[in-house]
Amino acid sequence: MSRPEIIIGMASCGVAAGAQETHETFVEKLEAANADAKLSLSGCIGTCFIEPVVKVVGADGEEWTYGEVTPERAEKIVEQHVVGGEPVVEWTFEEGEYAEDVQAFLGNQVRIVMRNCGLINPEDIDEYLARDGYQAIEKVVTEMTPGGAIEEITASGLRGRGGAGFPTGLKWKFAREAPGDTKYMICNADEGDPGAFMNRTVLESDPHSMLEGMIIAGYAIGAQQGFIYCRAEYPLAIKRLEIALSQARERGFLGENLFGSDFSFDIEIRKGAGAFVCGEETALMASIEGKRGMPRLRPPYPTTSGLFGKPTVINNVNTLTNIAWIILNGAEAFSQYGTEKSKGTKVFSLAGKVARGGSAEVPMGTTLGEIVHDIGGGSFTGAPIKAVQLGGPSGGCVPASLFDTRVDYEELTKTGAIVGSGGMVIMDDGTCMVDIARFFLNFTQDESCGKCTYCRVGTRRMLDILTQICSGEGTMADIETLEILSEKIKDTALCALGGTAPNPVLTTLRYFRDEYVTHVEEGACHAKVCKPLLTFSIDPEKCTGCGACLRACSVRAITGEKKEPHEIDPDLCIKCGVCYETCTFDAVDVM
Repeated sequence: MSRPEIIIGMASCGVAAGAQETHETFVEKLEAANADAKLSLSGCIGTCFIEPVVKVVGADGEEWTYGEVTPERAEKIVEQHVVGGEPVVEWTFEEGEYAEDVQAFLGNQVRIVMRNCGLINPEDIDEYLARDGYQAIEKVVTEMTPGGAIEEITASGLRGRGGAGFPTGLKWKFAREAPGDTKYMICNADEGDPGAFMNRTVLESDPHSMLEGMIIAGYAIGAQQGFIYCRAEYPLAIKRLEIALSQARERGFLGENLFGSDFSFDIEIRKGAGAFVCGEETALMASIEGKRGMPRLRPPYPTTSGLFGKPTVINNVNTLTNIAWIILNGAEAFSQYGTEKSKGTKVFSLAGKVARGGSAEVPMGTTLGEIVHDIGGGSFTGAPIKAVQLGGPSGGCVPASLFDTRVDYEELTKTGAIVGSGGMVIMDDGTCMVDIARFFLNFTQDESCGKCTYCRVGTRRMLDILTQICSGEGTMADIETLEILSEKIKDTALCALGGTAPNPVLTTLRYFRDEYVTHVEEGACHAKVCKPLLTFSIDPEKCTGCGACLRACSVRAITGEKKEPHEIDPDLCIKCGVCYETCTFDAVDVM
């Protein structure tokens, strides 16, 4: 019998939830109990909503997975399970308080990209090798021609998972056929959409899968050098990529004459400074070249003239992580999932007011309702879901009434949204859609590189108008101006960031126009989000005169005698909402 093993989920979500403190507790308690147990780590299995996650593998091989493992819970797990041999069943995924949620979240998924996430130690190449790691690149180099590899990926129907959905095999074919001896392979890991963390999950949990896909792509297009462009705000992802690269070189999966062939390939990491525009491929290449990250006109396209003027292929993390699986399992196995034009699976990050937030991988063609309700569990507030924002600031807001829409490239485009890289921000009835449009436009305006006049000035003007509407100073003419500016920006912007920047505004106007009209004509925000439009008052029938709100008010806008109803002076009130949050008698009304 082997000794027990404790595996702690140590991706960013787990660390943020306290996994480091949990790890320290396990170290301390195992030492105090003189317990002979192995302590290891894994990445994220996707269940971010119940981190830190800890798996205990008993000496007999029986596995139990625990959720929300605080230091206090870790202490009991050591005492009762590791030492005593009895699982603390009530905290487990298998039979405890998390069983129903975990089954609903994981049971409706099909995992190809995330096949190893949360199941292996991302810092140990041997655990990747034990799950067929690097067998695909060996097969490609020793048994297939570059053209054969391209044909297999083409037959699978894999489309780019970065947002545009361009056929991956076709992109590789263009680069392979482009003249020139020097070609480059780039992994775009510059994930910048608010609410998106799919790429980070994979890089922190299974970096070798992406690297293997990247090496295969390099072989297929005839490149000898690859670059991973990853934002510096992902320090853990970069650390694990560096470890994985070092291990791959040591084992002969990177470097000269791979598997005794004449194919040589190596990879460098280039850190981005967090500019959202550098997610656009021509701006990304400019950044790698040491220039300011600004997009350029196309054509020529990168497959013809890309990095340093050489033919270049750029694929994102999730695209590349599919490659090894397709090579080993075959194009037909991949294409059995999805729709006629959108094959395979797609990873989405569920964020916002969703009950079960995390990373989920589903077949293309799954409906929005199935993802948001069946997997995500609806809203954590208990309020009805109002909409979901897809594709980040370049996407759009889709109302709950359209949740029977299939998630694929063609169907989502009809709603005004896009699949994008995979971020989903879920909103409930307490969300103001005008304020949401303002939030996303503020992001894109701030991230505009400034090269195009309409993107630079037009988004600024749109943001000003949205701010006026949220402040009760808008007019009906402003709504018309928003639509005009949106179309102008879409028609004249040079890159996808500018061309899609108006999407949140256009979709909220399309589906939630009544909220704009209410803001303008009634000077009201029914979601009670836009503070300039709110009025705070105290109901004398409910107020007990306890004085809690009076003491909490920093501007002394509340007056009243003890045990007598209090009042709010509207001229002094700054609408901070502290009185509403403080009152335990529901006496503060917000209109």
